[in-house]
Amino acid sequence: MLISTKQMLLDAQKKGYAVPAFNVHNLETIQTVVEAAVELNSPVIVAATPGTMKYAGEDFFIKLVEICSNKYDIPIAMHLDHHEDSESIKRAIQIGAKSVMIDASHCSFDKNIDEVKKIVDYAHKFDVTVEAELGILGGVEDDLEIDAKDALYTNPSQAREYVEKTGIDSLAIAIGTAHGVYAKEPKLDFERLEEIRKVVDIPLVLHGASGVPADQVKRAIKLGICKVNIATELKMPFAAEVRKILNENLNESDPRKYFTPAKKVMKKVAMDKIMMCGSNGRANIVK
Repeated sequence: MLISTKQMLLDAQKKGYAVPAFNVHNLETIQTVVEAAVELNSPVIVAATPGTMKYAGEDFFIKLVEICSNKYDIPIAMHLDHHEDSESIKRAIQIGAKSVMIDASHCSFDKNIDEVKKIVDYAHKFDVTVEAELGILGGVEDDLEIDAKDALYTNPSQAREYVEKTGIDSLAIAIGTAHGVYAKEPKLDFERLEEIRKVVDIPLVLHGASGVPADQVKRAIKLGICKVNIATELKMPFAAEVRKILNENLNESDPRKYFTPAKKVMKKVAMDKIMMCGSNGRANIVK
């Protein structure tokens, strides 16, 4: 049975670590991040964007993660990441999703609140947790591209009102991260994070953590980040390894021969991120 992110994030908030949320796309990548979490005895969030759900199939993806949850004795949550269509969110909840993100961050402040509140009211009827975003991250997520100059940092004074009016369970904030590959090393706005933490008491989420130096992520966790999203840093080594093997073995046609080593290099990244978040050894504590 799938679980929500509620208890694991509250435990992380209380004890000063973060739960990694890994964006994956298929059977192999789901297996990889879950196996990494099992090996390190860590809670883990398996996340899927709208593009991933369309590619893999909503029911297939949700049930694959559910199989992992039933098989392994660690907390595993399946989470909808950056979903904007309310009907697709509701459909996923009916299939079995227990943790969702409604992203209305591109709307006006009032419209954002209205759209999110509708999903919160629906999701909470089914004990499903809801994450939402205030502020806009730059970069690329699925087919959505945001120019850096249009990225808006989260306003601390608005954050409190936003949380109170929406009733969300976790808040994704914009403090200097971006989706995709960074052109230069990011510099997180820790003062802004501290101000948000002072006025918001629910778990805070850091999106776009791929490529952010580990010391900055660890500092953000100490200042209140409870969930860290990783996507690009998983995909790149996986793809590079597949490309390397196929280039060296032009006649290779067996997916097992190139997916297996690709999973191995991806698993190493996932384990490094789990250690960075400090969630290793926390699986039993969460329960």
